[in-house]
Amino acid sequence: MRYCESPYFNHRRRTREVVIGDPANGGVIVGGDHPVVKQSMITCDTMDTAASVKQTLDLVAVGCQLVRITAPTVKDAANLQNIVRELRQRACQVPIVADIHFKPEAAMEAVKWVEVVRVNPGNYADSKKFAIKEYSDDQYEAELKRIEEKFAPLVQECKRLNRAMRIGTNHGSLSDRIMNRYGDSPLGMVESALEFARVCRKFDFHNFKFSMKSSNPKVMIECYRLLVSRLEQEGPDWNYPIHLGVTEAGEGEDGRIKSAIGIGSLLCDGLGDTIRVSLTEDSPHEIEVCQDLLAQIPILSSATSPVSEKDFPFDPFHFERRETPEIELADNINCGGEQLIRVVVTKGTWDKVAHKIRPKDDVKPEAVYEDLNIAEIDPTQDFELNCDTQLVTVKDGVALPAIAAFRLLAAKLKRLGRNNPILLKDCIHFETTPLPPKIALLRASVVIGSLLADGIGDAILIRGESGGGQSLRLAYNILQAAGCRSFKTDYVACPSCGRTLFNLQTVTAKIKARTEHLKGVKIAIMGCIVNGPGEMADADFGYVGGAPGKINLYVGKTAVKFNIPEDEAVDRLVGLIRDHGKWVDPEEKEAVAQTV
Repeated sequence: MRYCESPYFNHRRRTREVVIGDPANGGVIVGGDHPVVKQSMITCDTMDTAASVKQTLDLVAVGCQLVRITAPTVKDAANLQNIVRELRQRACQVPIVADIHFKPEAAMEAVKWVEVVRVNPGNYADSKKFAIKEYSDDQYEAELKRIEEKFAPLVQECKRLNRAMRIGTNHGSLSDRIMNRYGDSPLGMVESALEFARVCRKFDFHNFKFSMKSSNPKVMIECYRLLVSRLEQEGPDWNYPIHLGVTEAGEGEDGRIKSAIGIGSLLCDGLGDTIRVSLTEDSPHEIEVCQDLLAQIPILSSATSPVSEKDFPFDPFHFERRETPEIELADNINCGGEQLIRVVVTKGTWDKVAHKIRPKDDVKPEAVYEDLNIAEIDPTQDFELNCDTQLVTVKDGVALPAIAAFRLLAAKLKRLGRNNPILLKDCIHFETTPLPPKIALLRASVVIGSLLADGIGDAILIRGESGGGQSLRLAYNILQAAGCRSFKTDYVACPSCGRTLFNLQTVTAKIKARTEHLKGVKIAIMGCIVNGPGEMADADFGYVGGAPGKINLYVGKTAVKFNIPEDEAVDRLVGLIRDHGKWVDPEEKEAVAQTV
């Protein structure tokens, strides 16, 4: 199975076109040869028409081409008529996407007024109870017929009204039926989506796209790769467009890094027709990141390649770190084997930060590049190595983008029967002027994150960010976002929408202020129950909106405290962490950003 033409150049996946609205009057065409479309979501109550209109106009003003609005109830779905009417009266023709969970009747109302209906197969026709049940083939077939009965009316109405649809599965919100047969896995997500797609095709409805979202970039990448390969297996007319996104990415640098790893990796491989960067911030910020990220893809990938290599040096559908021997990197620091991915800095960065580093600091250089015994290789040329214990990297100036060059290096090492540890670089070509920090962050995240998600890399070097302390912090943040190291608290935070039962930005800030010193602890902050228990299944603790002004607290995916008043909930969360032995008192120390 293959998910792209080649891992060494960007050959955009050719998809059928999905028409959303009237392209001659503000609508868009997704797929085909059309540019990638930028999407976002408003965050206010859908029943607040004025606020919904204002937030939509604000998004359009910064370049948003599709605006998603939640419709949790039939009443909310009905108010989409007022929102859309007001937008059209203001000469705003942006297509509106209704976000549906749990209630088919809300979808049937929403489809009357909006251009796109998004459904989640995990909860459209099923209620999730985390029940364990074995299904015989006959029972499973009966379940599929039940799902078709619930879903077919929406499909037929979309076809009648010339609407579009997004079939969007989320990691962690799969139905119990799918979970029992496939597990909470990329395969389960893909099969769940294909079940709904087959119903669409049964009624000759093809105006839809897919999404496979996860808060874990590695899982998200695997899901989309598997989806595209499965569509290819189904046949040439299954070439439906796909929407890319890392859900619950969070805020600030962390949210941008996670999104760049997941979305950027796939874009560089030629996948993706619409994108959304999900940030726990004001929605217009998402569009800026979308635009910046899309602008980097032609720089970080190429439509042609000087090599004819097409074999993958990694398994694209199952993450496995590339096997290497353990070697000494620097004094008392080893890399490769089962060691952590190490952080290397240039001599210039070392000179800037060394005097500020303290013995107990988690963020610190582990080796200096100029001091390493390292073989710099041009993988486009033939080369030889005499042993597996030689650290290797790609030589600067090679006639390939960095991702392709390091993949090719790994492929040629494999062919030679060598498994040398590899030092990854975020750039092998240099700009004449320093990159703006926000661009350096995106480029490094796409390059290093993509390769780490492939299982390639034993140490990393960031050079595109010119600031010493900033480049060091960025290296560690990328490793944490890619799931390779944990040096600080990890947060899974949804981006807010009309379903959210508390102010996500304010609450996230409060929780971070109390818990950000807890290294190795993962905390989920979810505005409502829609994706809550599932999306935060790999989190240690969860803070989830249960009702207006009321919070439920979770350990893993199990709710343990219910209906806690919001003004007590952060303290109760801290108490829960303490009760489970994960709490340590914060030390008196400066923030990492100040120390380096």
